[in-house]
Amino acid sequence: MTKYIMAALLVVWGATAQAEMAEREGWVVLPTTKPYEALIGDVKTAVKANKFGVVTQAGPTKAAKSRGIDIPGNRVIGVFNNKYAVRILGLSTAAMIEAPIRLYVTENADGSSTLSYKTPSMVFEPYMEEAGEDLSLAAEELDAAFNTIAQQAVAN
Repeated sequence: MTKYIMAALLVVWGATAQAEMAEREGWVVLPTTKPYEALIGDVKTAVKANKFGVVTQAGPTKAAKSRGIDIPGNRVIGVFNNKYAVRILGLSTAAMIEAPIRLYVTENADGSSTLSYKTPSMVFEPYMEEAGEDLSLAAEELDAAFNTIAQQAVAN
């Protein structure tokens, strides 16, 4: 009986894990026809081309595979630029907890991939009252920069 329950849970989990990213308020979701690994490479290329840096990377895919579990590709890539880090830190120490801004690459069931991210304006919204108009301006600049990075990354 326990084996059947586990099998059912794995089927439900597998269906959930294969679900593609949905539109959400404050997010940009860009489905592509690119394979997962290609989109990761193109994200890194676009980040560098726009004078930002990849600060962090994390994802459960390889660790799960080493445990014998196959899940769709899933990578979070933290991106930022020291110019903005220093600027934002001067406005709000608390706001820097949000850096780096994360780009999320997910593999879709058909082998394509999606690039998603929360807009910097949304990420820094909780700190706007404390930090004032200058943080709003920095977030708008970051919105434009991340849009450029994302559009370059998903372009064919």
